[in-house]
Amino acid sequence: MAPDVSPVAAWESLFRAQVTVMRQLAAEFPTGIVSLNEYDVMFNLFIQPRKVLRIRDLGEKVLLTQPSISRLVDRLVSRGILQKSDDPTDGRGTLVGLTDHGVQVYRQAAVIHAESISAHMSGHLSPAELDELARLCDKLREGITAK
Repeated sequence: MAPDVSPVAAWESLFRAQVTVMRQLAAEFPTGIVSLNEYDVMFNLFIQPRKVLRIRDLGEKVLLTQPSISRLVDRLVSRGILQKSDDPTDGRGTLVGLTDHGVQVYRQAAVIHAESISAHMSGHLSPAELDELARLCDKLREGITAK
């Protein structure tokens, strides 16, 4: 029988693992291509069917304040990575999307980042443990967002 672990102890373990992994991944991240925050924005656009989101919806998916997102988006627009347009369904809204150049830049960074993630995750966890970790994290996230 497994020992009882308190919710606080489980959270501490999850948090410390996340911080440790993120620090290592940040140290190996290809910042010569894009920053981690820029990558996060690009990732969230890349996974959309048309690679476009309303800037307000993008703000709900990344860990930045709205003013920070706006500045970051403007920097990426000036580099030709993103484009902004008016939302035809809401005159006050703005759509943000990846350009073709942005898709290429994202893919270049993503390949390097994925190699780093894979090396650390599969280097310390078996395939079965990776499945279980993903299942538990999804269950926790879905349980919290369902409230």
